Amino acid sequence: MRANDPSSKVFYKGNSDDFIVFVDDPAALKNWKNDRSIPLSDVVNGFKIFVTHRHGSQGVLDGASNASLDNEFGTHNIDDCIVKILERGTFQTYTQTEHQADTNMTNGPAFR
Repeated sequence: MRANDPSSKVFYKGNSDDFIVFVDDPAALKNWKNDRSIPLSDVVNGFKIFVTHRHGSQGVLDGASNASLDNEFGTHNIDDCIVKILERGTFQTYTQTEHQADTNMTNGPAFR
């Protein structure tokens, strides 16, 4: 995926921290909410939960620890936590801007 391609995530504002799960396809998420026979692997982009340390949906992403999952959801089972985040969280799409940086600073400035 390129940096300027649109991405989708579900943001969950918890009592102790903010959690994010990335989603492959918004339509798959909608279908999953109506039909739980659809496997989670068709909905989420990897079985990884991120925390933003109470910095909202735009904060620095770190992997959620078992302790933070236990505190918020009462379990650290990844599947159960992802289901709760998908059910209670808010769906968001975003597009990151393309990076415009020098690749090799030892060559001097890129623009003269």
